Amino acid sequence: MENFRYIDDIATLSLDKKACIGCGMCATVCPHQIFEIQEKKANIMDFDACMECGACAQNCPTGAISVTPGVGCASYIIANWLYRLTKKKVNSVCC
Repeated sequence: MENFRYIDDIATLSLDKKACIGCGMCATVCPHQIFEIQEKKANIMDFDACMECGACAQNCPTGAISVTPGVGCASYIIANWLYRLTKKKVNSVCC
């Protein structure tokens, strides 16, 4: 997803490689395909493409992935979209 960006260096995504077992669930469920399994471990290939949906963290069997949905880019984009639809300011969007 090289051409797909939100705001650079803002995502809350983190990966604990020591806890990763290389199962590939993160790569399977990520809608923007930012994960890749290399040498039996997950790697974040495109950090800035993360929209913080949380699918990777919810499907990681060891808890090696952490992301906080609703606080970063995705929240900002959703709040602006809702504002344009309703003309009411949205302070926070959370799942």
